[in-house]
Amino acid sequence: MTKTTTNKAVVLLSGGLDSTTTLAIAQNEGFDCFAMTFRYGQRHVHEISCARKIAEKMGVLEHRIVAIDLKALGGSALTDSSLDVPKDRGDMTDIPITYVPARNTIFLSYALAWAEVMGAWDIYIGVNAMDYSGYPDCRPEYIQAFEKMANLATAAAVENRGKYTIHTPIIKLTKAQIIRKGTEIGVDYSLTHSCYDPDETGRPCGHCDSCQLRLKGFAEAGLDDPVKYVP
Repeated sequence: MTKTTTNKAVVLLSGGLDSTTTLAIAQNEGFDCFAMTFRYGQRHVHEISCARKIAEKMGVLEHRIVAIDLKALGGSALTDSSLDVPKDRGDMTDIPITYVPARNTIFLSYALAWAEVMGAWDIYIGVNAMDYSGYPDCRPEYIQAFEKMANLATAAAVENRGKYTIHTPIIKLTKAQIIRKGTEIGVDYSLTHSCYDPDETGRPCGHCDSCQLRLKGFAEAGLDDPVKYVP
């Protein structure tokens, strides 16, 4: 069958710093962006409202919030309230209890399905292998393996209508470099949410891995983090 081209891209948007920067990069690269956010039973559900505001402000063509129940499976402090979110960890090279089993594989599979339905060949995900908390599904070799699978597992690819590409524009950047890049292209970081364990009003704790990496990134970038933390 004849191959087709399109400027459509599916962007996984959590409402966090990395995914918002990734969305801005995709738009800056000329793609018409369709954002996908997941309500998966996460304790930091505040990020969903942030994603909604970001999608609206950045003018995505469609924003889908998909409900899936990873809380039923457990195995992570992000989905099991009986497990404590680690705070003030010095060493972030091991895989912490905030790892959600197979999360990026599940998310990318949904994004791939939506891309196939709408005829898009490009998927953006804001994974990062430099300043990250040891998650195995944020590594380049994982993304390469998923992309290969995507082109073996879909009717559109097997029928030679096109080839799927998983874009990871920030995967080799430090958090400071991500923030500088986003600032250059107009990302409003005051809308983003990174904390794993916010208070009831959504204010970030400042002590979980994600907050620590974010604060370190802004400091190294020489910029102030615009969000308000729990005192």
